[in-house]
Amino acid sequence: MDEIYLPALLKCELFNNIEKDELKSLLICLKPLVQTYPKNAIVVRNGERLDSLGIVLEGEASVIKESISGNRILLKNIGIGEMFGEIAVFARQNEWPALVQAITPLTVCFFPKNKIIDQCTNACQWHNSLVRNMLGVVSERALKLSKKMEYISIKTMRSKLSTFIYEQYLKRKTTTFTLPMNRQQLADFLNVSRPSMSRELSRMRDEGIIDFHLSAFRILDIEKLKEYCE
Repeated sequence: MDEIYLPALLKCELFNNIEKDELKSLLICLKPLVQTYPKNAIVVRNGERLDSLGIVLEGEASVIKESISGNRILLKNIGIGEMFGEIAVFARQNEWPALVQAITPLTVCFFPKNKIIDQCTNACQWHNSLVRNMLGVVSERALKLSKKMEYISIKTMRSKLSTFIYEQYLKRKTTTFTLPMNRQQLADFLNVSRPSMSRELSRMRDEGIIDFHLSAFRILDIEKLKEYCE
């Protein structure tokens, strides 16, 4: 692998507490595959065979869940140093559970799962650290997925929007902020239609709860906003 990608890999939690020179040696054992994709390209589709996890080396991608009826739920956007497929790759089903699509020109490094969990034939001393990191990642993802399911279960459009906006306020400690995604991505994330979401946002603005322009938001009445949160 080209050394220009090492900084991106070192940002990944899979390689926590592993130094640059150690990572070079570890990559010899892992034998990763680097692939490039143009903007909007499909990296992997639902149901395709799953035998490796991916790490973004350059660019940004969306991880999207598609229903049989064609509805989309944005699970997350991922950038440099972030992984996808890290939970499902170790499941018995052996299939990709979501669609991954390039938002920008994209470079991805794929690591075969057997190279991660099998005994290192070179007696690599850093392989144990890799396995410990992987266990930590899977545990954290399971907790986050549980939280995600709670969020999706919110019933009304206003409650979904209010909860999302209020959570942004709690994270940023300010009533003025820029959303971390565009309108279509937000609609996918909340599992709602974009036109319906836009109408509800406009109603909330007319009622003096929020103000916004594109992705820039300002909370005008935080107590009223909290009333609609779940």
